[in-house]
Amino acid sequence: MRRSALFLLPAATAMTAVSLLAGPAYADSPHFIKNATTATRSGDTLTVSGKEAGLGDELTVTDTLSATALCINGGGHHPHAVNKESVSSSGSFQVRNGFAEFTLSVTATFKPECSPPMTVEFTNVSVTDTTNGITLSIPGTF
Repeated sequence: MRRSALFLLPAATAMTAVSLLAGPAYADSPHFIKNATTATRSGDTLTVSGKEAGLGDELTVTDTLSATALCINGGGHHPHAVNKESVSSSGSFQVRNGFAEFTLSVTATFKPECSPPMTVEFTNVSVTDTTNGITLSIPGTF
C-alpha cells in the first residue's frame, strides 16, 4: 500500500501544477440578451432594462440608451416641425460573473410642449455598450 501511494504522488503533483499554470478561463464574447431586454414608455419617459453576457473579467460596463422622440398629433401623425429630438442617457453598471444588468431612462422635452391631445412616441431605440462597442437595436415604437 505504501508503494502505490508513492506512485500516485508525482501524478497528483503534476496535475496540480498544470491546473495552476492554466489559470482561470474567462468568457470573451460580449452580447446583449435580446429576450431579457424590455422597453416601456410612461408619459414622456422611455425606460429600457436588460442584461448583457459574455463580459468575462470586466468590472463595469458603460451603456448608452439612444432614441428619437416624436410629438404625435391627435390624428396619429407626426407633424414635420421642430417637435422631434434625439435623446440619450448613459450609465455604468457592475459586472458579476460575466453578466451585467442595466436600466436606463430618457425623457423627451419639447418647446413648445407636446401637450394633449398630442403624445410622445419613441422610435430608433438602441442600447450601446460603449465599453465593448456592441449595439442592440430595439424594434418598434414606444
